[in-house]
Amino acid sequence: MIQLFQVNKSFGEQYVLQDIDATFSDGKCNLIIGRSGSGKSVLMKCMVGLLPIDEGNILYDKQNFWNLPKKEMTHTRQKIGMLFQGGALFDSLTVEENVIFPLNMFTNMKLSEKLDRVNFCLNRVHIENSNKKFPSEISGGMKKRVALARAIVLNPKYLFCDEPNSGLDPKTSIVIDQLILEITQEYNMTTIVNTHDMNSVMEIGDHVIFLYKGQKHWEGSNREILNSGNQELEDFIFASKFLKELKNTKFE
Repeated sequence: MIQLFQVNKSFGEQYVLQDIDATFSDGKCNLIIGRSGSGKSVLMKCMVGLLPIDEGNILYDKQNFWNLPKKEMTHTRQKIGMLFQGGALFDSLTVEENVIFPLNMFTNMKLSEKLDRVNFCLNRVHIENSNKKFPSEISGGMKKRVALARAIVLNPKYLFCDEPNSGLDPKTSIVIDQLILEITQEYNMTTIVNTHDMNSVMEIGDHVIFLYKGQKHWEGSNREILNSGNQELEDFIFASKFLKELKNTKFE
């Protein structure tokens, strides 16, 4: 579980996050949504330790992350898997070398053990017989799956996904969403997903937080979001004719 209490972040005199309270639970896909510039990416960077917060507390399983000694903070970071926007694979490394990279950095496993783990993770995201290929030789969807395999290779407790469907076609986006959901539930991870994709919200949004101008304006499940009564949220999600029609759909 990750808990945020009164988190504030500014750059100079400009507030980017103001008094953010939130709880992200284990075994759920926790989605952060909002327009560009709403503070989603900054919030994620604060949570993983890339940006310091100005005020407030971020707790990982009741431990105050930003108050931890350096060694313990590093230990917590090693429990975090990150799926970057665009995948962020190393172009000069093969699929296998990309996925094994965190194991080389943070473990003393034998090479045979590392390769077993790499193959397990690649199989888990439904990639086979591509170990020796380079990123330039595989599709965009496969790149995202390789990046996801790399994100889970250390068996993290927390999984962060920054716009995982960016640049993907709708069919491939569904595949990535389902993989994230399955892995979250299977390993009881605390998963945080930044997204603009309302299809992702409706498919995997166990818990959804809506940011507007750096403040939390709404939170709930994907079953509640279509009738939130929040004007800013409705303006965001009912931008298309399809979603306006979907608003009248009742969940069974």
